Amino acid sequence: MMEGEVTARPTAIEIRDLRVDYGDFVAVDDVSLKVPAGEVFGLVGPNGAGKTSTFRVLATLMEPTYGEVFLDGVDILEDREQARRIVGYMPDLAPVPTDLKVWEFLDFHAAAYGIGRRKARRERVAECLEEVRMSDQRNAWCHKLSRGQTQRVVLAKTLLHRPRVMILDEPASGLDPLARRDLRTALRNLAKTGATVFVSSHILSELAEMCTSLCVMNRGKLLAAGTAEEVRRLLGNAGRKVTLHFVSRVEHAMAWMEGKPGIGAMEREGERVTVDLEGDDFLQSELMAGLVNEGFRMLSFEERRSSFEEILVEVAESNRK
Repeated sequence: MMEGEVTARPTAIEIRDLRVDYGDFVAVDDVSLKVPAGEVFGLVGPNGAGKTSTFRVLATLMEPTYGEVFLDGVDILEDREQARRIVGYMPDLAPVPTDLKVWEFLDFHAAAYGIGRRKARRERVAECLEEVRMSDQRNAWCHKLSRGQTQRVVLAKTLLHRPRVMILDEPASGLDPLARRDLRTALRNLAKTGATVFVSSHILSELAEMCTSLCVMNRGKLLAAGTAEEVRRLLGNAGRKVTLHFVSRVEHAMAWMEGKPGIGAMEREGERVTVDLEGDDFLQSELMAGLVNEGFRMLSFEERRSSFEEILVEVAESNRK
């Protein structure tokens, strides 16, 4: 899927035919994508997929080989300064100074963003620290923060100028489960204000929980975009496993299923039979209906599809082929 367009809402991020080359190496290969305003939109892919190169272009930190990028309608290649007022960028493992306290670090950036009056800066710093649950660390020295705390402080810095588009590269890196939950809440609250959050991770299940929509990249190409379930359907193996828990007559049920369309290997464990099924939802419903019509009694009929981790492993392993 070379282009993703999630909803009919106004477009906050539009990428057209983006390509990034490093010498003979193609990092981003003709990617086109539209992200509506108010989305928490995820970008997932294995290492080397092109995520960071894409984000660096969006953040106006590098020029693409060719292509066009618009943030809130602003052409970032034609008007970088205006684009930088719109965007907030958080790189993976961003450094913080060792000789400043947390509030001093944020106050410095607030001044750089043009929040001129000292009282206004102090209030905005306090708001951003509260947003990332770091108010109790405002007087801590930056060099004494844990990795997860550092990530949260850098996120607070990214929020200072109220960007309409946020580009977050692996923001959950180093966060514990509680902090990741707080991050999800903070990003969703930002989206409710109309801001657009474009966030990357190599953990697909993490993005599936965090984002309203997402896309998958590999080898510089955009493979799929949409909701988490749409991406699962587009990239997951067409095959699925169904486990049937019978009340009785297990052997007869297995004999009846054998040779039916889409039925693959069957494995029995007690009263349960796991079946490899090649087909769509209609074929699965036909199997269920057929068993019931034949009088086979079942306690359950459960489907197992590829997990997000399995999908990403399959995508990553294609790099080796």
